[in-house]
Amino acid sequence: MAQLDSEVKEECLREDLKFYFMNPCEKYRARHQIPWKLGLQILKILMVTTQLVRFGLGNQLVVAFKEDNTVAFKHLFLKDYSGTDEDDYSCSIYTQEDAYESIFFAISQYHRLKNISLATLDYGENEDNRIGLKVCKQHYKRETRLSSNETLNIDSDIEIDCVLLDLPTLSESSQAWKQSAFFRLEFYRLLQVEISFHLKGIDLQTIHSRELPDCYVFQNTIIFDNKAHSGKIKIYFDSKANIEECRALNISGSTQKNTQYVLVFDAFVILICLASLVLCTRSIVLALRLRKRFLDFFLEKYNRRVCDTGRWEFVSGWFVLVIISDLMTIVGSILKMEIKAKTLTNYDLCSILLGTSTLFVWVGVIRYLGYFQAYNVLILTMQASLPKVLRFCACAGMIYLGYTFCGWIVLGPYHEKFENLNIVAECLFSLVNGDDMFATFAQIQQKSILVWLFSRLYLYSFISLFIYMILSLFIALITDSYYTVKKYQQNGFPETDLQEFLKECSSKEEYQKEPSAFLSCICCLQRRGSDDRLILIN
Repeated sequence: MAQLDSEVKEECLREDLKFYFMNPCEKYRARHQIPWKLGLQILKILMVTTQLVRFGLGNQLVVAFKEDNTVAFKHLFLKDYSGTDEDDYSCSIYTQEDAYESIFFAISQYHRLKNISLATLDYGENEDNRIGLKVCKQHYKRETRLSSNETLNIDSDIEIDCVLLDLPTLSESSQAWKQSAFFRLEFYRLLQVEISFHLKGIDLQTIHSRELPDCYVFQNTIIFDNKAHSGKIKIYFDSKANIEECRALNISGSTQKNTQYVLVFDAFVILICLASLVLCTRSIVLALRLRKRFLDFFLEKYNRRVCDTGRWEFVSGWFVLVIISDLMTIVGSILKMEIKAKTLTNYDLCSILLGTSTLFVWVGVIRYLGYFQAYNVLILTMQASLPKVLRFCACAGMIYLGYTFCGWIVLGPYHEKFENLNIVAECLFSLVNGDDMFATFAQIQQKSILVWLFSRLYLYSFISLFIYMILSLFIALITDSYYTVKKYQQNGFPETDLQEFLKECSSKEEYQKEPSAFLSCICCLQRRGSDDRLILIN
């Protein structure tokens, strides 16, 4: 009786394992279990992609509106702005007269804003809940002086003086504020002048798509940077746009109704993702329980532990990917609903969550393609090559970092593509891919013959090493894994303890029920029995 119970227990375990590792169509043929997860994933792909496209189109309008306003502000408040930034700053000035004129020009334009601007703008309150324009200047302490014997005595302590110019002050006909002591600048100790002001605006273009408009508060800052004291003052303009709820807004038409439809659609997406999350979590829990049964049985019968590969076959990375995607979609959809209701304005976080979740959803489709041998080569090649590729990249990365630091410290003063570490890393990565090679060679300044010669040695050695050797070895690793997989597909894959256990003769008859015509046509194709030994895909 004990032996009979043990055989029954073994056979039940084997049947449960076989059923667990079947694809959705095989499960339907075996027990007529409807593939709910498969249908739900297909529906989720359609819903999430539609949601992302709609949000992306709306987000494009938001980004375009912010960029257009920033360009308009630069033309409004920067004197003689050419329309193109010079570098990381907007423009520059070289004389004291230009400095005064640029500062007074920005203040005057702020005062005349409603008469000259084409946009729907209004004055906004600053941090002190006051409407006006705040001007601050940073300079070395008063004791700093330029001595008669042509020596400059510097006190490194910095003083900051600020003044608030409200609209009544700016409206004075005498413009007495220009003659105040605050605007008598001592350039030899001046570090920077900062002009900050807030403006309100409204984006009316969303009304054409039957959505509620967005109201903005623009935090604008103009900085006249003289920290280098090189005779060149760089002018920086920065505009931060914050979306706020529009108050006392009265819009007639079907705008509000359309917004409600969008919110209902987002709520339905959340329900779909919750159902997917529950089903995938349930599958992982069942897999862990089944693994525990198999490990205990294997240890009891064979008196040894299952190999690590066999243990990991129960853990489905696809289910983990789907769960992460569902969580990100749920959070992103909630943020999107809050944005549509104008109670939240974090477009960037919502874009990251929805974009990444959609990426994971589409990557998850590979799981179902992997059930067929013709489409399974990519997955198997990636699995086989990933450990070797990671080890190879770790070694190549050390060389890459060495070239990055070397190029930054030596070529940084002479080449715009080597000015900081981030730009150097991007430039070298472009060179590895064969992009922009001639421009990188040609743009090096020939002010120093030694540096010019070093730049040639540096670039030639990097390109030769990474393109002709490291990149070729990288491709060879992946190619070797591909041929290994093709060989295994012809001759059979190495079998784990789990696969050997499932191959043992079963005393019971296997399930051979015919699927419905609908599932046979829509859901799957018949697989050859010989394919089952290739790989266990969960």
